[in-house]
Amino acid sequence: MKRRSFLSACAAAMATLPFSSWAALSPSQKSRYKIAVIDLMILKRQKLSALPLAGEIGADGLEVDMGGLGNRPTFDNRLADPAVRQQYLDKAKELNLEICSLAMTGFYAQSFAKRDGAEKMVGDCIETMKAMGIKTAFLPLGIQGDLVKNPELRPAIVERLKAVGKMAEKADVVIGIETALDAKGEVELLREIGSKNIRIYFNFSNPLKEGRDLCEELRILGKKRICQIHCTDEDGVWLQNNTRLDMKKVKATLDKMGWKGWLVIERSRDASKPRDVKGNFSANTAFMKTVFQS
Repeated sequence: MKRRSFLSACAAAMATLPFSSWAALSPSQKSRYKIAVIDLMILKRQKLSALPLAGEIGADGLEVDMGGLGNRPTFDNRLADPAVRQQYLDKAKELNLEICSLAMTGFYAQSFAKRDGAEKMVGDCIETMKAMGIKTAFLPLGIQGDLVKNPELRPAIVERLKAVGKMAEKADVVIGIETALDAKGEVELLREIGSKNIRIYFNFSNPLKEGRDLCEELRILGKKRICQIHCTDEDGVWLQNNTRLDMKKVKATLDKMGWKGWLVIERSRDASKPRDVKGNFSANTAFMKTVFQS
């Protein structure tokens, strides 16, 4: 049996295992690589039921979204309620899951450079992180913050990220940004921001869709500039069936770099079954575990 076929068969078989079987396969708290899913992408945005579903999928943890933004003064964040926060923490402990990060996906469609009160919104996220003991947050610069198409926004974005960096440093947390720049451009951006608490939240899909060398991009950034990774590509096929993504090579690259941390599955859904949450994310989680935790 060819290697790809073998891995596909393994992933399909593991995807059908009950959570009790998955628990026996879960890595220790000191595991070098951990696999997570995102509550928004498993259709459970800011819902406590995202945690047991993440367990059923077989993940080690969950990235929790801060809620919608729209025209509100800040995120529609249920976690601002201490009682809700405690429910999340208690449920995660009960299921032996970690909340690996908070996500400010509201900025995908908002202008971080121009939106009034953007720093306050990030500050609200940081306060939630502190209250829950979460060390990493995801901040996408989004469509309106695309520094390749809109380079004139760079001064405003840098100024705001410098302010965010100071808040993050005071709180001892990290804000991971996603940009449209290539790795060399991101290195220069981080140097301009000048904060060790602002890092890159790397997404496999970005270099892949632009035809860049994914592993070379990782090497250019280096382990200290990457806080977490969205280990995903555009929707179409599962990760193990993606011919433009050599996950074994990616692992070898990360191993050689000495990087460790959370690999968070975002997309890579089967185009024929885009809303089959358990099927898509269980298969991708199983595949990632065969590569990174075997």
